[in-house]
Amino acid sequence: MPYTPSGFFCDRLIRERERRDGEGSLNKPIRFNGQDYNTLRQDYLQRKTLFEDEAFPATVESLGFKELGHKSNKVKNIVWKRPKEISENPQFIVGGASRTDICQGDLGDCWLLAAIACLTLNEKLLYRVVPQEQSFTENYAGIFHFQFWRYGDWVDVVIDDRVPTFNNQLVFTKSAERNEFWSALLEKAYAKLHGSYEALKGGNTTEAMEDFTGGVTEFYEMKEAPKELYKIMKKALERGSLMGCSIDSLVPARFETRTVTGLVKGHAYSVTAVGEVKPENKVRLVRLRNPWGQVEWNGPWSDNSKEWANLSKADKDKLQHQNAEDGEFWMSFEDFKKNYTKIEICNLTPDALEDDKIHKWTVSVNEGRWVRGCSAGGCRNYPDTFWTNPQYRLRLLEEDDDPEDNEVVCTFVVSLMQKNRRKERKMGANLFTIGFAIYEMHGNKQHMQKDFFLLNSSKARSKSYINLREVTQRFRLSPGEYVIVPSTYEPHQEGEFILRVFSEKRNTSDEEDQQFRTIFQEIAGDVSADGRKREAETQKWCLFKHFFHLVFPPDKDLNTEGFSLESCRSMIALMDVSFVSSASGRLCCAQETQPAEGIFKHYNADQTGSINSYEMRNAVNDAGFRLNNQLYDIITMRYANENMNIDFDSFISCLVRLEAMFSKSGSDWLSLYACIHTMA
Repeated sequence: MPYTPSGFFCDRLIRERERRDGEGSLNKPIRFNGQDYNTLRQDYLQRKTLFEDEAFPATVESLGFKELGHKSNKVKNIVWKRPKEISENPQFIVGGASRTDICQGDLGDCWLLAAIACLTLNEKLLYRVVPQEQSFTENYAGIFHFQFWRYGDWVDVVIDDRVPTFNNQLVFTKSAERNEFWSALLEKAYAKLHGSYEALKGGNTTEAMEDFTGGVTEFYEMKEAPKELYKIMKKALERGSLMGCSIDSLVPARFETRTVTGLVKGHAYSVTAVGEVKPENKVRLVRLRNPWGQVEWNGPWSDNSKEWANLSKADKDKLQHQNAEDGEFWMSFEDFKKNYTKIEICNLTPDALEDDKIHKWTVSVNEGRWVRGCSAGGCRNYPDTFWTNPQYRLRLLEEDDDPEDNEVVCTFVVSLMQKNRRKERKMGANLFTIGFAIYEMHGNKQHMQKDFFLLNSSKARSKSYINLREVTQRFRLSPGEYVIVPSTYEPHQEGEFILRVFSEKRNTSDEEDQQFRTIFQEIAGDVSADGRKREAETQKWCLFKHFFHLVFPPDKDLNTEGFSLESCRSMIALMDVSFVSSASGRLCCAQETQPAEGIFKHYNADQTGSINSYEMRNAVNDAGFRLNNQLYDIITMRYANENMNIDFDSFISCLVRLEAMFSKSGSDWLSLYACIHTMA
């Protein structure tokens, strides 16, 4: 859906109301597509018919858009069937949900399945995503539901139980038990969340881990891993974190190909346990699982290796050693570091667990967007526009309890996540290359200007700009005030994001104008633009236009032919003057524009007759208006042309509108935000 300022604000208003009422929490998830599971199930039970989901129908559109689209031969023989048509005794879960219930089918979503395998290690988390009160017998109506964390909110996704089959076999994810279907239905619900099964092809395990928990993920490259990595992994599992790992392949054609050791390159694995044994010397071990449900490591400590012969039965039982071709295996920690390229650890947020014995994080969440021509400034390589990016204040208030080297520091994790790019793949969207920088600042409440970033270097920043859904990094800084600047690598790239800051101690993070959230909690209803005049007054507007042409004749430096009829109409309407009787009102309007002419000429140094939308920020500031990013976004969308330039006519119209709004609202920000809707 194309972005419009008014639509964006309405969306923000709705979201703020929902949060205030508890909507989007684990206990009260948002109903995806407005579908309520209990209401629908009861309705279809009364009808004595099985639910068919019109929002995600059993058609090619739900399968995909390219490789699984209408023109693909792969979809010709696919038949959608319900579990009762596939198995005589279908079960939702057989003997408890476990890692062996997840076997990859003909879809490149090993990243998702590796995350599901990790999820099964924690029943409390698992049964939040996979509600248990579902079966193919009691109150069966062909309807199921699952819950996911989605950009700050929990959502409940309803599906019917028709799944793609070929020769009566599941095409995609399946369980080792032929009559078990929870994992296949979970995959379908996740596909619905993203628009199609094909949208799930290719990804990073961390993406699904976060969507199952609301957590935040940290990456460790094995070549640069800290010396205490094993301790980090052990602690992560103890506090309920999810972990995945992979082996990078430099040659794309060799993705998901088996090596001589039985490991697979370009493939996602789950880390399911760590342990230590002492056959002679202490050996640290790691347990992993291949989502294929087969193909395992064949080196030391593999299922049939000689190393197990030297262990006691008690040690084997402690490690739950099994000699089975189930995709799960042990290997030494040293071999793990040698063979795998990176590991991802998804730390849980406070709402993910309730057990006080398990480590928790405090988190602050900020939503934002980059708007082309206004707040999509790109990285530091673009100093003329970098400063226009959204800015978020971070106040580190409490130092760590156990500082290293007696340093007084605060440890925190910053996570920048871009939104909706996977769902928009079918429209050609790809992930942006994103990152962020952190600057120290001292009490300045305004949006930091260009000169600040030219004169100050960052105190910290993301390790690199990368085209992942999320960029995350841990930092240790002294207590104080900072500003976080998230950006795409290139300027002019438009999209939404959320910025989260996690810490074990208290901190605060907010946008440059924290009043924005409070205001939008209070605004109710639509505020429609006024000042629309009847057609019969057209002659009056023409006279008024002529008056402005007399005050401001065509100017070669400004490259203008005078004010347009629409601009004149806006000036009269918004200045709230009577055209017929108030000559003083007309004069006031004219006088207000004269200082603006000098401002415009200053930024129109090249005499092209226009200023770019980034310069517009400074020009508006010079005119005496201090706005936040949301208002600058509106101005850009309303007044900039397709080349992101603003001519003199539009510049004056904008200032007159702002003057009218500030005059009307005074210092009342609530009224100003209500007025600002008229600009959309």
